[in-house]
Amino acid sequence: MDALDKQVIRVMQDEFPLVHEPYKALAQKINISEEELLRRLQELKAKGKIRKMGAVLQHREVGYAANALCAWKVPIDSMDLIAANMSSNAAVSHCYDRDVHPGWPYNLYTMIHGHSRKECEQIADTLGSQNGISSRVMLFSVKEWKKTSMRYFCEDENANIF
Repeated sequence: MDALDKQVIRVMQDEFPLVHEPYKALAQKINISEEELLRRLQELKAKGKIRKMGAVLQHREVGYAANALCAWKVPIDSMDLIAANMSSNAAVSHCYDRDVHPGWPYNLYTMIHGHSRKECEQIADTLGSQNGISSRVMLFSVKEWKKTSMRYFCEDENANIF
């Protein structure tokens, strides 16, 4: 990965410009053509250096005032099927499995988003009944501390912090 690849990754981490030609605007920031930017993005993806690009929804700003981490007790032999079913629900943004620990039998976690706590509970009820799972605990968010993604190759941006 050369210095220009790192600049490409760095510029793609910024706000995506809401203009007619967003990739052209991003390319201009690092003094390359739109074609060069797109070519490098395709190469980085083909080499497995980047996997995806995605939007971060500011869910509270669009009316989703409640969210809960729902921890489920799922039979290990059904984990893949149940996780696939739960993660296909539009209200679930994250779904992952974890090891159990003494006093904490929950091994599947879903992040559920809704307009209210009651709606989150109803979604969890539906997910549980669709998958034959009744043992769960819901941990509702109280405060959002961070809503940013990891940033890579930003050493130059932070050079004068200290």
